[in-house]
Amino acid sequence: MPAKNPRLTTVVEKPIYVWLKKRAKRQGISVSLLMRDLLREVYEQEEDIYWSAVADERMESFDRKKALSHKDAWAKINKQSRGKKSR
Repeated sequence: MPAKNPRLTTVVEKPIYVWLKKRAKRQGISVSLLMRDLLREVYEQEEDIYWSAVADERMESFDRKKALSHKDAWAKINKQSRGKKSR
């Protein structure tokens, strides 16, 4: 029966392996689950870094005079939604 999720094989140095085993044991989980959790953390950190850079870039080009108010933005969205429904 095929596995539900893709599998990875990782080669690490002995000190890292020992650390992973000890940490997994302390947390009461398998090394595999620990690795999954650590990879998720790194993934989320990378994602945060990416979106932070996108936000910084957008802030550099932001012009308050051209920006829509909250009310105007929702009015524009609602107008677009009504236009799509009538098609």
